[in-house]
Amino acid sequence: MGVVHLPIVFGGLKVVFDPQTDEHKPLAERVRPKTLDDLVGQQHVMGKDGILRKALEKGSIFSCILYGPPGCGKSSIAELIKKYVNAEFYSFSGALHGAAEIKQAMNRALEMRRYGKQTVVFIDEIHRLNKAQQDLLLSKVEDGTITLIGATTENPSFEIIPPLLSRCRVIFLKPLSNEDLVRIMKRALVVDQKIASYEISVNDDVLESIALLSQGDARFALNTLEMAIETAKSMNEKVLDLKTLQASTSYKPQGYRSEEHYDFASAFIKSLRGSDPDAALYYMMRMIESGEDPMFIARRMVILASEDIGLAEPMALLVAVSAAQAVEYVGLPECVLNLAQAAIYLASAPKSNSVYMAVETARNVAKQSTNLQVPLFLRNPVTKLMKSAGYGDGYIYPHEVGGFVKRSYMPDELRKIRIYVPKEIGKEVNIKKKLEELWGKEKYSQEEGK
Repeated sequence: MGVVHLPIVFGGLKVVFDPQTDEHKPLAERVRPKTLDDLVGQQHVMGKDGILRKALEKGSIFSCILYGPPGCGKSSIAELIKKYVNAEFYSFSGALHGAAEIKQAMNRALEMRRYGKQTVVFIDEIHRLNKAQQDLLLSKVEDGTITLIGATTENPSFEIIPPLLSRCRVIFLKPLSNEDLVRIMKRALVVDQKIASYEISVNDDVLESIALLSQGDARFALNTLEMAIETAKSMNEKVLDLKTLQASTSYKPQGYRSEEHYDFASAFIKSLRGSDPDAALYYMMRMIESGEDPMFIARRMVILASEDIGLAEPMALLVAVSAAQAVEYVGLPECVLNLAQAAIYLASAPKSNSVYMAVETARNVAKQSTNLQVPLFLRNPVTKLMKSAGYGDGYIYPHEVGGFVKRSYMPDELRKIRIYVPKEIGKEVNIKKKLEELWGKEKYSQEEGK
């Protein structure tokens, strides 16, 4: 089974791949896997029991979205689909092609369907298609005219319209491990005729260094390897060592994808909440090294200081706010020290979410009691009419009677409602003890919100 090669061009786009190896292509293109066993990584879907491998071994495929970081194998899997599935195969780029090309492919697919021929449409960077373009695909995916394979580095939940997404299975692909990348590079050194003809040996520490630099991106790893070998060849060297690698490598940005911004922020906050300063510092530095705005990190810590620590350690808020002010005053790179100090303090502080829970309870009670009015004794008698209506009657000024009057200030209907529930954690123990002294333990034996 393989590709049906058709002499069709849509908008200048060849709809099938050139099966001939072109030595002028980058190494990453020249050594793409030719068989399922050639593919390295993604064992959860392409391994012996993987859902994609099982489908391809039967010569079939289903509509799916390949979602994963750059260089993890999305395009290579698409190439294997083209090889193993007996279908017309159309390849588009969401960044380069639009509605006109897609419509022509749909028309051709309708014609092929009449002859019982399956059509597979692969769209790289499918997240770049706008809503109207995605709508064009929807009906043809739904009625089986085409099998859609989309590839994206962005979260499909945000980038693919819900009706289309519901008709495709999302395949989550993982970043390749350093071991995977080394295996891929070693294979390339053997199977690529151009590189092999140079007869240049590559030290293992070079491959490991490239893998570490590549951050799970096989394309970057292979192209970096080729660049280094070309440099060694130009210097008439027969061994590629770390010195030559350093002279030839280019900088790879350390930034992360848009979704990872939220992933790392979530991991950072949960590490602080979980009292793990090591993990908190790790995720914080991952964010900083990826270009995250340090003020974003500082703001998150200010929120956490009240949400997850609160009155168990009131100083936490002061420390977090001070760190935020230091970020504005000092800036990068030195402000990382201020952020780290605050992160360690917050992670080590006792944790209580009583402030957060009190706010949520107060919000719910407020929403359910919009018909209730402020008790008359709490209203200011600004005018004679108000005074005659009873405004302010019965109010006792606490400072005139020792500082405390044991009387509820809630509307009568809500007197038994309990909003703030102090925990016996950290300094909040003292707050609970004080409130019990003032109001009696019986009030604080009630369940929250009752």
